[in-house]
Amino acid sequence: MMDVLLRAGHRLAEALAAENAALAKLDLATAGQLAGDKLRATDAFAAAAQSCQKLGTRAVGPEQSVARALAAHIATLGEENRRLLQRAIALQSRVIETIAQAALPSANPLPGYANLARRPIQQPASALALSARI
Repeated sequence: MMDVLLRAGHRLAEALAAENAALAKLDLATAGQLAGDKLRATDAFAAAAQSCQKLGTRAVGPEQSVARALAAHIATLGEENRRLLQRAIALQSRVIETIAQAALPSANPLPGYANLARRPIQQPASALALSARI
């Protein structure tokens, strides 16, 4: 049963590492697609851990050091995942805030082309011809 838990742990580590790589590059679309894999790996790992606990299965001998190293690796990846997700959420919040601010009409419009879009359309001036001789 311990081998099932270790395999599930390795799948979870791989899923976390893949999502972390996407989040580190701020590739939120890919990270979003990988979230399902991470959740399935987490569920499989939790189910295997619960089965081991019910059966009283413990890692012994070489499995014990592998299990400890894997647990530490998953903990590190999980902490990095949390940090990267918080960074992505903060970035998304700033983007949404910027878009919301841009959508609001300004009380003190700045001069420039953007201000022209807010002015009422005026009738074009009559045609005018000039002639000069030098």
